[in-house]
Amino acid sequence: MLPHAPNVRGFVNSTLKEGWAVWVEQLPTITAQSPGAVIALPSEESFAVMCEAKGNPEPEFRWTKNGQEFDPSLDPLLRKEENSGTFVIPNNGNLTEYQGTYRCFAFNKLGTAVSQEIGFMVPKIPKFPKEGFDPFEVEEGQPFILKCDPPKGIPPLQIYWMTMYLQHIEQDDRVSMGLNGDLYFSHVEEKDSRRDYCCFAAFPKIRTIVQKSAMSVVVTTRKSETNSILQRKPSLLTPPGVRSEAVLVKGEDLRLECIAEGIPTPKVEWEKMGHGRPEKFRLENHGKVLVVPGDEQDVGGKYLCKAKNPLGEVVHYFTVTVEEPPEFLVEPQSQLSMIGADVVIKCSVSGSPQPITTWSVNGVPLQETLSANRKIFDDTIIIQNGQPSDSAVYQCEASNKHGKILTNANIMIMNLYPIILTSDGQEYSAVEDQGVMMHCKVFSSPPSTIFWSKDDSSELVTGPRFTVHDNGSLEIHTIEKGDTGQYTCLAKNLEGTSAVDAMLYVKDPTKIVAPPQDQSILIGTDAQLSCLVEFDESFRGDFELLWQKDDEEISPNNTEHSRYFLEEGVLHIVNVSHRDQGEYRCVARTPVDSDVASARLIVLDVPDAPQSVVLSERKNRSVKLRWIPGEDHNSSITEFVIEFEENKWQPGSWRDLQRVPGNHNSAVLDLHGHVGYRFRVYAVNAVGAGPPSKPTERYLTPPAAPDKNPENIKIEGHLPHEMDINWEPLSPIEHNGPGLEYKVSYRRQDVEDEWKEHTVKRHSFVVRNTPTFVPYEIKIQAKNHQGWGPEPKMVTGYSGEDFPSAAPDDVAVEVMNSSVVKVTWKQVPKDKLHGHLGGYRVNWWRMRSLLHSKQSQGERHTAAFPGSRSHGTVSGLVPFSEYSLIVMSFNGRGNGPGSKAVNFKTPEGVPEKIPVFRVADVQKRSISLAWTPPLEPNGILTGYLLEYQLINDTEEAGPLQTVNISKPDTTRWHLRDLEPLSKYRFQLRSCTSTGCGSIVNLESTTLETSEFSKGGQQSLRLVHQDQWQSVSHTSGSAAADTTANISWMFGGEHALFHIAYANKREGRWQISEALNTSKTFYIIEGLEPDSEYSVRFILYSWFDNASIFEDVFMTKGLASVHTGISSQGWFIGLMSAIALLTLVVLIACFVNRNKGGKYSVKEKEDLHPDVESQGINDDTFCEYSDNDEKPLKGSQHSLSGGLKAEDSGDSLVDYGDDDAQFNEDGSFIGEYAAKKEKRASAEIKATAQTPA
Repeated sequence: MLPHAPNVRGFVNSTLKEGWAVWVEQLPTITAQSPGAVIALPSEESFAVMCEAKGNPEPEFRWTKNGQEFDPSLDPLLRKEENSGTFVIPNNGNLTEYQGTYRCFAFNKLGTAVSQEIGFMVPKIPKFPKEGFDPFEVEEGQPFILKCDPPKGIPPLQIYWMTMYLQHIEQDDRVSMGLNGDLYFSHVEEKDSRRDYCCFAAFPKIRTIVQKSAMSVVVTTRKSETNSILQRKPSLLTPPGVRSEAVLVKGEDLRLECIAEGIPTPKVEWEKMGHGRPEKFRLENHGKVLVVPGDEQDVGGKYLCKAKNPLGEVVHYFTVTVEEPPEFLVEPQSQLSMIGADVVIKCSVSGSPQPITTWSVNGVPLQETLSANRKIFDDTIIIQNGQPSDSAVYQCEASNKHGKILTNANIMIMNLYPIILTSDGQEYSAVEDQGVMMHCKVFSSPPSTIFWSKDDSSELVTGPRFTVHDNGSLEIHTIEKGDTGQYTCLAKNLEGTSAVDAMLYVKDPTKIVAPPQDQSILIGTDAQLSCLVEFDESFRGDFELLWQKDDEEISPNNTEHSRYFLEEGVLHIVNVSHRDQGEYRCVARTPVDSDVASARLIVLDVPDAPQSVVLSERKNRSVKLRWIPGEDHNSSITEFVIEFEENKWQPGSWRDLQRVPGNHNSAVLDLHGHVGYRFRVYAVNAVGAGPPSKPTERYLTPPAAPDKNPENIKIEGHLPHEMDINWEPLSPIEHNGPGLEYKVSYRRQDVEDEWKEHTVKRHSFVVRNTPTFVPYEIKIQAKNHQGWGPEPKMVTGYSGEDFPSAAPDDVAVEVMNSSVVKVTWKQVPKDKLHGHLGGYRVNWWRMRSLLHSKQSQGERHTAAFPGSRSHGTVSGLVPFSEYSLIVMSFNGRGNGPGSKAVNFKTPEGVPEKIPVFRVADVQKRSISLAWTPPLEPNGILTGYLLEYQLINDTEEAGPLQTVNISKPDTTRWHLRDLEPLSKYRFQLRSCTSTGCGSIVNLESTTLETSEFSKGGQQSLRLVHQDQWQSVSHTSGSAAADTTANISWMFGGEHALFHIAYANKREGRWQISEALNTSKTFYIIEGLEPDSEYSVRFILYSWFDNASIFEDVFMTKGLASVHTGISSQGWFIGLMSAIALLTLVVLIACFVNRNKGGKYSVKEKEDLHPDVESQGINDDTFCEYSDNDEKPLKGSQHSLSGGLKAEDSGDSLVDYGDDDAQFNEDGSFIGEYAAKKEKRASAEIKATAQTPA
């Protein structure tokens, strides 16, 4: 059977299509009205009594006031709004005449709707009566009630008891305010006397507070033989009697009150009889009021309150009855019915007392309207064979003493063909595997039958995945891709047929594929929550990614200073604080579906400061400290640190006193005497230490004798016949009182029985005239004005030490290898040590290398061997060297005499690693290699081991070829018969008779073609002089005098070379960067004016370091620019003065010589140093020196002998290419020279003369 559209409930509230609403008639419906009470506050300008309704035809309005007809339009003072029933009452100062109960009636030709009653209240300003009060005299200990009697006014009413200065009267168990506003005293005390007890009544709804005249209470002191107040058992001040009844209105809380008097002040307990103590109920007013909740079940019954003190108790019983205002069990519903059908209207109401129910039709009581086809059965009205004339608005109203309710039910009887309210051509988007609801809302009478079909098919949409609901909507469950298409809704009844189409598109689901993860983040750092989403591409413009925190949406990037910003699906939280902790939800949303993922962000921080730090269990030398831990901020507290501050020795300085585990909240503190303490506590967790608590009050301990004696006693002998005793003094806080002193007691061990004692205030003592290095027993005891400290512990020490007086005997050396020897000796006798043996020292020094005969004592080395021993191992020696060593003992005073020197020699070792290994020349089938000897050969070099193999870019390398170079002075080797354009690896080691040293590696690639010319006589390194067709130089202009322009013409193939130049006065050569012969000119800058310079062209290869061109040029002098100073008068005078001064000095020197003056022979020798030494020291490397200062044109001499060693590093950097290094066979010279100055000159010179 096909589904039907039911009777449309609430059809008058439906929105019909434009055009249909013009002629479809509707009964009136109240859409808005004023609340049940309108309070006319004096501060308001006007008051609207509102009534809005809708219907077709447009409703009209009428009013009743207090049950009588009332027409607002007849009162010129009232303003009525158009197309509305609302009227406005102006506040003209005379509002009383408008006070009353109003009801609105909205009507058209079909019927009348009725509003709820609206009360318009004009409140009177509540006032306390003006009256004066005599002072109330009350005997101390007696009960007393101070009456408030507030005026009547619009509830709620709030009562306050305050002074004239608006300070609240303090209330507690003894003094409290009752529900009626009176102030109750269980018994008065002398402090209750005051002249300004004021009762204030507040009425929040009318914004009014009124005050009662001040009342004075005088408490008279009771005079009796014992002058004491008698205790008495409790009695109730309120409520009176033994039992009372109370009514709880459902939905409103009920307050039961018991206030008792007595001495001591009674305590009030509550109980629901048969149920025990009502745990879920709330207590107020210091336990004197029990709040019975109005929304709980089974709260009716018997209750009791019990007031008791040690002398007795009093009980009051309450019987609580639960009543409730009217409430609809079945509320009448609006209906649309077809002609001839029966209509049933039901109105069922509950309440206590039972509400009275009345029916009305169009606002007229039902009994006043006659209808033959209308029947009434208890709470039900039946309209039989309904006709259009039976259409009306039915009202059901119910009331009891707690309230009144009313509802309207629109009953419309008519026949109407289907009107589909859903728009035609509606488009729906749905997600695969989810559901969709396509609507087809129909307005018709009788009800329509609803059909759904797909893609113009005559077959209906059926199956378990399809449901047609009562309201005509088609729901598709678990959508599939094939559900995409056009759907048709067909509505049909006896009056006609209507249809609309709808289009369904099935989309890919939205899915969060990488949800945010839970995080624990440190406060003050930045957090990142990522959310990666996949969704249907068609929703690219409609997709939203939202973030929520604790169900509230976050708006990233909304302000310039926002701490949240969103970047490519990642939520960044800057400078995380405590308020950022919570649950974050990533919401991915499209118009048809959404996905949600959440993560918890936990903020870690140091703990808050502990609270309520208090002292208890106070004793002379201890106190208990208690505290309440602060918030741990998601990291468990591991410990509490108790700090103290004292006000005598270090006031204001807080120091640690004690640490307790994090699960404790108290600690017993041991204290020193005579200290004024304050304490505070801070907590520690994994994040760090939190802030300290507020300090306690100061706690002063009495003086006491010292608790301890000095510690860390040190006994030293700085001099042979003295003993220094030092100890760590007691800290000021450990003094425990004034007058701290130390008693020093000492005696010779096993020699003296009596103690020698001295009392001192300092923390050191010197015992003089002691034997050298003998044992003593010492003890130190503290005392103050309160007495002595505990019995001290005895320590043993020795008097002063002296130097050992004997040297070790039988010193012998056993050579272990080329760099390690074992030294043995006979220990010094104990009686010769004169102190505690510290150990033995071995001093050794290198006398010479066995490669040279000349001896020169090297740097002295020392190794200490602590303890009593007779041997030691010395390492790090240089192989193939002669050494000398001595052995001595040492103690706390110092070293003893040394033994006789023992000489020994170390055998040969393997050489050090070759410092420089470079490619000197590369050709198609050959490579020239160059190197320098090792800095330390560690023996007599026997030659070199050269190995090489082909290593082209393949996994397997070629066979390893070996070349034994037997001549140790060889520093260059030429390898032939290599593969063209191939990469080789070279390994070189230097060797002695012991073996070969460490490997140095080098890789290079042969060329594709040879770089020799056709004649075979010219290469990059060999450039014939006749190819330089012209070389010229032009000194700088007269304006500069510091530059020279060197130009040339070259006829051969392009080659690399350098320009070297030197000031002939200094002889210091400077070298240019590498130049190409194709450049044709070079400018030299930074020259001295008026100076003669030598210039040379130097080949790029330093192994052929020959000059291929030499010349001399002169820079211009200042005389060419300025007038000569010799013609200036001041210059002539200066020269004359200098000449005169020189003459005087010469005369003085002549006189002194004639007197037989002596001079030091050493000074004379210093004036004429050894010529050979001077030559070595003056040798330079990497700079040219031309002693003859002759321009040797075309000279082929080697330049290596004239280079300064100390300038080698800088000169080579100047000499290199752009990368500040050589690429060929001159590249290593600067590196080697920088390491070894003197050796470099000779070795490089030898290298240049060694044939390949």
